[in-house]
Amino acid sequence: MSTPSPLIAVEELAAALDSGAAPALLDVRWALGGPPGAEEYAAGHLPGAHYVDLDRELAAPPGPAGRHPLPDPEVFAAALRRAGVRADRPVVVYDAGPATSAARAWWLLRWAGHRDVRVLDGGLAAWTAAGRPLTTDTPADGGGDFKPEPGALPTVDAAAAAELARTGLLLDARAGERYRGEVEPVDPRAGHIPGAVSAPTTENLAADGRFLPAADLAARFRALGVEEASGVAVYCGSGVTAAHELLALTVAGHPGAALYPGSWSEWSADPANPAATGA
Repeated sequence: MSTPSPLIAVEELAAALDSGAAPALLDVRWALGGPPGAEEYAAGHLPGAHYVDLDRELAAPPGPAGRHPLPDPEVFAAALRRAGVRADRPVVVYDAGPATSAARAWWLLRWAGHRDVRVLDGGLAAWTAAGRPLTTDTPADGGGDFKPEPGALPTVDAAAAAELARTGLLLDARAGERYRGEVEPVDPRAGHIPGAVSAPTTENLAADGRFLPAADLAARFRALGVEEASGVAVYCGSGVTAAHELLALTVAGHPGAALYPGSWSEWSADPANPAATGA
């Protein structure tokens, strides 16, 4: 039996929302530097969707562990229960379009033990492009009962990430210019973890903002060395876009890769950690 795709198309989601067994629907719009996702949600969202705040509910406060550490399980659980998440109810997450923050929510839910989580392919942009409606109505508390049990998906710390860069495959999901050290808009130092391979998340997507077909993604990751690697992990700036890479890897048939949650924001803050530049 084939494993269902972690992506869901607009037409399939619309049919599910019209059925008597609609999924828990999470709006997790977020962008580095704004605008605030809550304001966008208030201006219009998918019917029945609950807003979940990435900075406050899908991450712990920034600190030594990076800009978006893994969330406090109780804070995360409270947000999920408010959104109607239950262990026996499917969950669909979406953002404005490229699935960056939606992938973070997808990964966290899977890491916390939920077995049925999907990302709306193309996000809100695809929904509205298909002529589907938005609403400004805020649903009541969803009354969920999901209890996160963290650890269902693998993570690595800084030392393990550095080891994988030497002995396995460590993918850097940031834009190429940040990997090469040409620019660094947010974190303490420019560059990348020595030995990491550049794999920008933008290359997971087609021109319309949807993910490439599974076969194309598989070819992409094959060229990056995923199939030959003894272990694979992914990092980005703060553990958000890295989840997008992990989602793409899962679509491509490689669900076992690990996340380095602290990512470059943690690594670059420690002066003892080296930084490589260039291609």
